[in-house]
Amino acid sequence: MSSSLSGRTVLVTGATSGIGYEAARQLAERGSTVLLHGRTPEEAQGATDRLIATTGIDGTLLRPLAADFARLEEVENLAHAVVREHPRLDVLVNNAAIAAPERHTLTPDGNEIAFQVNFLAHYLLTNLLEPALTTDPGGRVVNVSSSLHRTGAIQWNDPQRIRRYSRLAAYAQSQLALTVFAADPRVTAVSVNPGICETGLLPLYGHAGAPATEGAAHVVRLCDPATEIVNGAYYDRDEHVAPAPAATEDRTVKRLNKLADLLVGHTA
Repeated sequence: MSSSLSGRTVLVTGATSGIGYEAARQLAERGSTVLLHGRTPEEAQGATDRLIATTGIDGTLLRPLAADFARLEEVENLAHAVVREHPRLDVLVNNAAIAAPERHTLTPDGNEIAFQVNFLAHYLLTNLLEPALTTDPGGRVVNVSSSLHRTGAIQWNDPQRIRRYSRLAAYAQSQLALTVFAADPRVTAVSVNPGICETGLLPLYGHAGAPATEGAAHVVRLCDPATEIVNGAYYDRDEHVAPAPAATEDRTVKRLNKLADLLVGHTA
């Protein structure tokens, strides 16, 4: 196993199950300190305890953290806590995601829930963690996206999809936005489609998936400083491929930042 991940600090969002949990395990096994994010303190602590009990990972390498991404205030608190305790963050893995619900649902912040949890919360978190990520050269962001981003369209005039809602379109929009965001020049970022895996999102794709450990390995490879990356690159598992055309357009990146700044209540 490569030890180039040893001594590095990585925050993994949505690390209590699926690909996030497996990525946290693989990173800690290689000697990284993993900030393990869950929706509630109980979920984050539970996942941490489970990792220590089942893998023999040194508990000092794991730090449970909690924030409900459906509440942007909790995302801000999480970011401030991380910057305070870990002024040098090597990698941020934006992995937390939900399948859009059957019925159109708005968060307390007034955003369509999949758009907020899968994209806006990560947008806000990444921007607030920028000082920690850029302390050392080599800090990077890995956005866990999906092949479904190709079917997505950002509804600029109705990003909350109030006029016309379909859960698949809402999910695809959130994944496209996350993929476009990787081309933001503020921090070095890539996005990766980890493949269709046995996770809570599997029903969106069909019935058979690879084990989550396989998807996680593609994510972990991009966290490794030994893997050279280009800002805005998109990987389909371990292959560097072209994302949806929108994800490489400067104009779209700028427009999305403007929209996201407005929706998270921050001005760039």
